[in-house]
Amino acid sequence: MKTRITLFFTIVGLLILTFGAETKTNANSVAELGEELFMDTILSRDYTLSCGSCHIPEFAFSDTSAVSVGVDGQLGDRNTPSAMNMTARSSFFWDGRSATLEEQALEPIKNPVEMDLSIDSAIARLRANTYYNNSFIEIFGEAPNATNLATALAEFERTLETGSAFDRFMAGDSSAISASAMRGQDVFNVKGKCFDCHLGPDFTGDEFRNIGTFDMQKYKDLGRFDATKDSADLGKFKVPGLRNIAVTGPYMHDGSFKTLREIIDYYNTPDDILPHAMNRDTLLREPLNLTEQEMVDLEAFMESLTADQFLHLIPKKD
Repeated sequence: MKTRITLFFTIVGLLILTFGAETKTNANSVAELGEELFMDTILSRDYTLSCGSCHIPEFAFSDTSAVSVGVDGQLGDRNTPSAMNMTARSSFFWDGRSATLEEQALEPIKNPVEMDLSIDSAIARLRANTYYNNSFIEIFGEAPNATNLATALAEFERTLETGSAFDRFMAGDSSAISASAMRGQDVFNVKGKCFDCHLGPDFTGDEFRNIGTFDMQKYKDLGRFDATKDSADLGKFKVPGLRNIAVTGPYMHDGSFKTLREIIDYYNTPDDILPHAMNRDTLLREPLNLTEQEMVDLEAFMESLTADQFLHLIPKKD
């Protein structure tokens, strides 16, 4: 009898372990549900990728490759930007084709070179999954659909806001950043002309600029033009925010710059690196003529925009 009782409870325990994840409804908030979906491969065609495969949490929700890698190892056309500090943004993607986080959230799922899963198929999978179906009903009062899926993913992304040593400095802690970073802030605001495009709390004016990386003969990516069909937008790409910028390389829409210093060198003397660029922004008509120390200081300032949890990723200076 004792053996039978033991066997019974063993079987019950195994059933709980096996089916518990499917029957529990422990997603207690929209954002929590969104986080689980963000990290789940259920939203890719072959169950190999999640949103977090390209927006890697350990790297400030950015990627480490020049362009995104989708299902079947397909290479995308653009670099994966950080998904952090998006709450105040007015448009999304390098070409600005989505106006809200909710619109943006579904695009990678159905993109054939990213997750390659139709939204209808994604919803069918979620409804067939007891855990997700129950969680959506508990939280939204309805089964999964395109609208509440987008809402859940977007709400999770809205939790990804970060502060930095620079914020502590601006709040009155004069020891929060180095003297070099303080000097770099002056370079950023004045001689470096960075503030002309990278302004506001997240260091972006949410504008679109052609910084000279566009070559119509070489590149098929037309930038903002793809969304507007306005010839004035040829080669323009969204100005990214700079929070955590020191740890989110490679940089630019095509991942063509590997380090912050490469970017600074380019902006300082753009014609030396990409001469005869088409329709380059007028801010870059003349070299900045930054000194070596000013470039070092500018990089130190940008590093000060890094959240504490990512500081270990910044390479140590010699």
